[in-house]
Amino acid sequence: MSAGPLVVEIICTCCLAAFLLHRYGDLRKQHVLVTLATFVAWYFSFMIIFVLPLDVSSTFYRQCLRDNKLPQLSTTTERSPNSSGTSNVTDTPISPGVNLSALDSTPIHSQPLHLSIVNPCEQPLSHVPDNVLPALWHVVYWTSQFLTWLLLPMMQSYSTAGDFSVAGKIKTAIIENIIYYATYLLIFGVCLIYVAVRPDLHIDAEKLKVIGVTASNTWGLFLLVLLLGYGLVEVPRTIWNSGKTVYTLQRTQFKIAKLSTEKTEAEENLEDVLDEIKQVSEKIRYNHPLRKHMDTILLKCPDSLRQNVRSNNDDYEDYNKPQDVPSEKTLVRLHKRVIQATQTNHRTQAQWNNLMSKAYELEDISNNEGKTDHVFHSSHGHKTTGVFSSVYTPTVEWYWKCLLRPWFRRILAVLLTILSFMVVWSECLFFIKEPVLSLFAVFIDLAKQNYDYVYIELASIITIAYLCFCAYYSVFQIRILNFYYIAPHHQTDEYSLVFTGMMLCRLTPPLCLNFLGLIHLDSHITYRGNLEETSYTEIMGHMDVISFVSDGFNIYFPIAIVLLCICTYFSLGSRILQFLGFSQFIGDDDMTQEFVDEGREIIRRERRRLERKAEGEARRRQWTEKFGDSSTDRSTPRNGVEQDGYSRRVPVVTEPAKEEAFDVELLRLDMEFDAKQTVPRSPDENDRTELLRQAEPIDYTGETTDALDDWRGHDTRHQSYQSQPSGHSSRFGSQQRSFSRPPKGIFDDV
Repeated sequence: MSAGPLVVEIICTCCLAAFLLHRYGDLRKQHVLVTLATFVAWYFSFMIIFVLPLDVSSTFYRQCLRDNKLPQLSTTTERSPNSSGTSNVTDTPISPGVNLSALDSTPIHSQPLHLSIVNPCEQPLSHVPDNVLPALWHVVYWTSQFLTWLLLPMMQSYSTAGDFSVAGKIKTAIIENIIYYATYLLIFGVCLIYVAVRPDLHIDAEKLKVIGVTASNTWGLFLLVLLLGYGLVEVPRTIWNSGKTVYTLQRTQFKIAKLSTEKTEAEENLEDVLDEIKQVSEKIRYNHPLRKHMDTILLKCPDSLRQNVRSNNDDYEDYNKPQDVPSEKTLVRLHKRVIQATQTNHRTQAQWNNLMSKAYELEDISNNEGKTDHVFHSSHGHKTTGVFSSVYTPTVEWYWKCLLRPWFRRILAVLLTILSFMVVWSECLFFIKEPVLSLFAVFIDLAKQNYDYVYIELASIITIAYLCFCAYYSVFQIRILNFYYIAPHHQTDEYSLVFTGMMLCRLTPPLCLNFLGLIHLDSHITYRGNLEETSYTEIMGHMDVISFVSDGFNIYFPIAIVLLCICTYFSLGSRILQFLGFSQFIGDDDMTQEFVDEGREIIRRERRRLERKAEGEARRRQWTEKFGDSSTDRSTPRNGVEQDGYSRRVPVVTEPAKEEAFDVELLRLDMEFDAKQTVPRSPDENDRTELLRQAEPIDYTGETTDALDDWRGHDTRHQSYQSQPSGHSSRFGSQQRSFSRPPKGIFDDV
């Protein structure tokens, strides 16, 4: 007996939950309560997955002792009148030939018994005292239920509520979760009425607990079957298709084309909300009682908008002019809109960045697959740094990405397909006791007979983890739930983190209970009266109080997985959505090909934009190396000008105007570079693109400079002017305005 494996698993599970939370969440920006609640939800859900196999192996050990009628936790036992059944383990050699039935019938009150008996049961290394796991399951299970049904849903709605007080946010959260709680209360009420109308059952505290657990498990099992029916087919198929570079690239291009529209709509919606906030902020003066609520809304906006609003209020505040001040309810709705618009924009931007990075990598792989030098050439200049770079060379990268990884994914897909078939087969036949048709029950029983507890624990962990992965994969792949998005590199918002914690706590307990039924460790499903129960089942209880749930729904409803898997295999849902007008990736469809072509063009434009940005940064560094940055003092030459190497004389200005001249000259160089670029027309480009490309470049030295000077000369609000030093001639006028950069968006079209 050793508690070492249990302690190690608890520590490793804690580290895993902390690592994932750090990878997907932003601990510096998100609220500490969100971080704590999400961590506890993830930690306890992972603990159920990794500790339940230890409970299974301990249960088989207790079953062996029970079948052989041996005292538990001992190989040699001394029983006396004062011991009350207490067992002491000794190292006395064990001799064969002892009648175990006679030992069992020996009275306890007789003289002290000193026997050496043969113990055919091998104790697992992870076995712990009987009171450890029940206490652990009590804490883990009921904490998870509290999080998934009460705390996390309220926190999720609380984070998006637009009210400005704690009571108002809680009230809004309760109202938004009425439908959510109604589904649970409906199941609980039906079960309660069923028990109440039966004359042979009496309602007490224990039965109420069983009814509550039954309602929670029934809700979770119903959702679990729907998700597994999709994930058990889609996960192996996705991994298999990921080994095909061309197919994966086309699918990524399709997603980019669809996301482009959603991203544009999210940005426009955010801009509309910010414009409305700016208008409302100008109506609410600083001495108004609602001004503190307006400041709360402005905290959700970008810094540039807050500074702009503050400057406008300082200059145009007219206390004598009547203002149409909005009500508090209007501010509440506006506050909620800006929160939702910000979250949607953040989600689409994170999806966009990830898809673009994936598309660049897939294009590089596609271009390098035909190379004969077996050296991987990356177009985006990403290079491995550190100690790993000496091992992961471009040659090794080529062999891994172009040769080994596709075959590895195909082999993994085949193994997962076999595992999915075993799950579907066992879900349909696990309730049959004789003969045992559940494949997991057969394999676990063989390992039990050989006392191979390590195999039992590893097989249980892999099976439960695969079931969880298929279920959670489906949650974030179904389009109706695409509002939630899990993105690495700290790009997941608080709303999605809370949602993942809630779903983990919701699905993990019924999934583990279903797994125990698959391996025939639930006596009330396989109807084996002498079966030893796991500590997890003892805490969860049985659903015999509600016979139509225990004998009907929990046994026969999982068979629906077969129908759902067939529909998923033939992409029936995607074809129905395509017929209804929702674009789906179907290889033999003209609409799909149009989206793929559009995505390919979007990727090409984004790649050119990144190249121009990199070249602009290179020219900026070249300028800095030649003339120094804006913080460096330089003496003015005698003629007042200095040559920059681009066949143009650049004014060397003093400190107040140097930053301004730098921006103008950099813009001119960018335009000269774009005007000299001649890219041949590709077959995918249309006539409109060709006409735009053949347009003459703008005469920057005349019209654009005058327009810029005109904009700088007329827009003089909130700017401080400084006099030009004597003897210095500049085309920016006799007075220079100190400002940072022109507002974003003026020269985007240029």
